[in-house]
Amino acid sequence: MTTHVEPAGAQFLSLHLLETVVAVLPVRDENGAPKAIVYGGVERHMITSQARRRAERMYLRDRANSGRGPLAGQTMGIRTREWALITARALEAGHGWRRDEAVTTARAVLEAIGLKFGDPEKKTVANLTRVLVFAPADAGTRIAALLHGARDTVTEWTRAYTAAGAAAGPARGGRRTARTGETPAGDGTDSGTDGTFPPLPREIRAAALTALAPRDAVDIALYGRFLAEIADSPNVDGAIQSSHAFTVHEAEHTDDFYAAADDAKLDRRSNALDYLDAADDAGAGMTGYQSLISGTFYRHAVLDRRELRVNLRAAGMSEAEAETAAVAAESEFVRAFVNAFPRAKKNSTASTGTLPALVLAFEGDRPFNYAAAFQKPIDEAAESVPAGEAAVRRLLRHHEFVRGRRDDISAGRLLTYDPSVDAVLRELGVDSVSSVEGLTP
Repeated sequence: MTTHVEPAGAQFLSLHLLETVVAVLPVRDENGAPKAIVYGGVERHMITSQARRRAERMYLRDRANSGRGPLAGQTMGIRTREWALITARALEAGHGWRRDEAVTTARAVLEAIGLKFGDPEKKTVANLTRVLVFAPADAGTRIAALLHGARDTVTEWTRAYTAAGAAAGPARGGRRTARTGETPAGDGTDSGTDGTFPPLPREIRAAALTALAPRDAVDIALYGRFLAEIADSPNVDGAIQSSHAFTVHEAEHTDDFYAAADDAKLDRRSNALDYLDAADDAGAGMTGYQSLISGTFYRHAVLDRRELRVNLRAAGMSEAEAETAAVAAESEFVRAFVNAFPRAKKNSTASTGTLPALVLAFEGDRPFNYAAAFQKPIDEAAESVPAGEAAVRRLLRHHEFVRGRRDDISAGRLLTYDPSVDAVLRELGVDSVSSVEGLTP
C-alpha cells in the first residue's frame, strides 16, 4: 500500500495575480484574433489557462535542465508527437543503426503498444503520433537501449509486423491494426489485432511502456498526463489547477495597421537619379493588420500539495525523496506562476518582460477562486483611479471578507513589483514580501 507524507500546513496553496499588459497578443483564436469572454455583462480580454500552463511548465523545465533552482538535476518531461523519431535518432547516434531501419523499428514498436500514427503515405506525418505524448525526456533513449539490447528479436518481429501491415493495406487507417485499434489491458502482447499482426514480445512491450510511463518526471507530477490510446499506460491527475485570465474591466482590442519596408526598394529610391525612377519604388513592401490587447488581468492557480506527493510516490520515490521534490516543485511552480509569460509576439511586443502588479498567496483546506470579485467591471472614470490600483483594493477586500467567514484559510502573503501598488499596501497598513521566495512558507 502506497503511503505519503502529509504536507506541512493546509492541503492547497492558492495563488492570485493581477498584471497589466499594453499592446500585446499572447494568445489568439483560430482566426488570429484575441480571445475574449463576456463576464458581468461586458466583453473582457482572455488569456487561456493552456497558454499560461505551457509557459510555466517550460519555465521550470528550462531552469531545471540548465542546473538552476531547487529542481536542478530532477527528471523532467517532454510533450511531443516525435517519439518514434527521437528513439530512431538515439538508435542511430548511440547504437550505430541505419536511419531507415531505426525509424521503421521505432515506429513499429510504438504502434504495437497502442499509439496511432499519421498517414504512412504522407511523409510529413507518417512517423508522428496522432496525439501529443507527455513522457520523461529520456524515454526515447531508454527505448532505444531496449531495442538495441534485443536487436535480433526486434528485427525479426519488425519484418513480420511490417509485412503484415503491407498486406493489410490502407484499411488499417493509419495504425497497423485490423479492427478497433484498442488495447486489451493486461494481455501482455500487442493489441487491437485479430491475429493479422504478430504480437510484440511481452518483455519488450513492458519495457517500452515503462519508458513512456510518467516515472519521476516532476513536471508530469505537477501538470498531469492523460494518454487514452494505451489503456494500460498510467495517467496522472495533475496537482495544479489553473483558471483563464481575464481583464478586470471592459476591454476592446485594437486592429493595428502596419507597413513593412522593403530595404531593396528604399535603397533604389534613395539613389534614384530622377523623380520617375523614385516613383517606381514608392510604397511599402508589405502591409497588414495585427490585433493587440491592453488591460489589467486577474488570474488564479492552485497547487494541491497532497496530490503532488501522491504522484511523486506513485512514480517510485521514497517518502523522503517525494518530500524533498515536492518542496522544490512548489517553490519553482510559484516562481513560474509569477515570472512566466506566453511567448507569442514576444519580439514585437516585449510581452515576456511583464511583471505582476500584485501576487496574493495563501493556504486553505480547499481551493479559493476570487474571480467573482471582478464580476462588476472596474470603471476607471467612475472610480477615478487606474484599473490596476482599483483591482488591488478590490481583491484584498474580497480576501479579507472571505477570510472573516472561514476558519480554513490563512492570512496570505503579498508581493508587488509596482511602486503605486506598494503605496496602496502601505496606505492599507498591509505588509508585503520582497521576493518570490517569500510567497511560500
